[in-house]
Amino acid sequence: MTGPTPPRDRDPRGRALNARPRDGLGRPLPHDSEGVERVPEDLVLPPLESLVEAQRLLDAGRPFHAHEVLEGTWKSAPDDERDLWQGLAQLAVGLTHLARGNAPGAVTLLRRGAGRIASYTEQPPYDVDVRGLMSFAERTAAALESDSDATVSTPPRLRRQAQAQDPVDV
Repeated sequence: MTGPTPPRDRDPRGRALNARPRDGLGRPLPHDSEGVERVPEDLVLPPLESLVEAQRLLDAGRPFHAHEVLEGTWKSAPDDERDLWQGLAQLAVGLTHLARGNAPGAVTLLRRGAGRIASYTEQPPYDVDVRGLMSFAERTAAALESDSDATVSTPPRLRRQAQAQDPVDV
């Protein structure tokens, strides 16, 4: 017989907090389990720091946590950047669905995220690789539609790679 559900943790304003431990893909674990380190719910990083941290998390196979980092930036972004950050967060959620084996959810979120960032193609803020991310999302979605067991071997790059510098003669 199980006892009553423990009361939910709340912040000082009374807003519910999600204190349950989570696995590496953000799935809730039982209260007495040990989960992975979480992104603080109130984390808001400046844009470049957000991109660096989200990339680190994507590279570590933690797209759910990358989404949480990007979501904090999205919610604090100026109006003219909100679609960019929301789209980046949706791409990370698409990768989360993919890692969890939910191909239809992955396809939906990858395409939704790509559509949301599309308006930034000509002048991408913070060197975000909008074209590369849109291409990645479409290729991955198409692969999943033809084979729901398709996987991603390398996470996408959020920012454009620095152009190789021409060697300088000394």
